[in-house]
Amino acid sequence: MSHRMKQLKSSYRDLRDVFGRDINAMHILEQLQSCHAEESAAAVRQRMEKLDFDVMGTEDKGEVDGYVERSSLGTGACRTYKRKFVSSELIEESTPLIDVFSALRDAPRKFVTHRNKVTGIVTRGDLQKAPVRMWLFALITLLEMHLLRVIRSKYPADSWTIHLSEGRIAYAQRLFALRKKRNEAIDLADCLQFCDKRQLVLKIPEIRESTRKQWGESAGNLLESAEKLRDKLCHAQDIVVGSTWQEVIDLVKNIEHLLEFFEHCE
Repeated sequence: MSHRMKQLKSSYRDLRDVFGRDINAMHILEQLQSCHAEESAAAVRQRMEKLDFDVMGTEDKGEVDGYVERSSLGTGACRTYKRKFVSSELIEESTPLIDVFSALRDAPRKFVTHRNKVTGIVTRGDLQKAPVRMWLFALITLLEMHLLRVIRSKYPADSWTIHLSEGRIAYAQRLFALRKKRNEAIDLADCLQFCDKRQLVLKIPEIRESTRKQWGESAGNLLESAEKLRDKLCHAQDIVVGSTWQEVIDLVKNIEHLLEFFEHCE
């Protein structure tokens, strides 16, 4: 069996098709809990604090027709603090996961409708769930696969070794020897780490020039940030720790652009 990576059959478009067609808001939403509009605001606030809810739906005549925010609740009835749903706050249950991810960049939550009735809610916290992590990991893995493909194309016969430090080459060689003992059909390039691939592809003159035109000097930083996000996903860590959701969502958008760019590098 050849140790060469077979021609990549997956593309960014394939990935978007899967997560755009088969995985949607329904897979990460939570049911919207509600209170009655005539309930005591103080009592509802206490219940929300216990449940760690920021918002709760309000029912009137058996139907959820609005919501209250915990931070706004004072005295009197919940009706006083009720906010009506507006179209910009709503998404359908069938909204693709990728679109939900983007929609939460500038909004802490979206209410989810089913048959024109609000039944659920998705928040930024729901972006920590497995379906989102699966999509992000697949995205970064595909990017890394294309980086390796480009390295094989641009550095024949392991000519990339002159561009790495002795320590990085030694690390790859140790991993190569270990995996060869397990009779794995690989070559030395298979043992490069993400940081090595990042360094090597950005040393290719035409790629360095093209990335500078699109991202200035930040392409290396973007690839480094993609690696850090990949590591958080691998170790089931908080995706947003040390950052903000806006920054994470912007990073993912840039990773998508990088993937599309490297897909077209020959």
